[in-house]
Amino acid sequence: MIQPNIETRRLILRPFCDNDAPRIAELAGQKIIADMTASVPHPYEPDMAIAWISTHQSAFEQKSAVVYAITLQGDNRIIGAVSFPQLGNGEGTLGYWLGVPFWGNGYAFEAAKGLIDYCKANLGLRVVHAVHLTENTRS
Repeated sequence: MIQPNIETRRLILRPFCDNDAPRIAELAGQKIIADMTASVPHPYEPDMAIAWISTHQSAFEQKSAVVYAITLQGDNRIIGAVSFPQLGNGEGTLGYWLGVPFWGNGYAFEAAKGLIDYCKANLGLRVVHAVHLTENTRS
């Protein structure tokens, strides 16, 4: 089963590829990203990104997780990630991060909505859990 792209008004959510590893390390490697997320380490190296990417396809096939790169329409470079890192029994816990230059534009909300709609229609998602760190007031 191939993970399809998801298109929203301004974004394309697509599977990650190994070529994204340097960009992931660049964007997610900023300390503020690690500080605002539960699972992004700091420092973040490209080989860590490749290891992470290597888990995505099998998790998607098993319907145990789904992870997407967030890109702007017309530009294949990633700006962040949106995912259900845990998915099962109709429930998923939403996760995302955006590179700092892309904050404040509503991209995280748009990407999350696109992923939720896809998972409801195709993966049996019924309940969404979302948490954020107290100091991350924008989330």
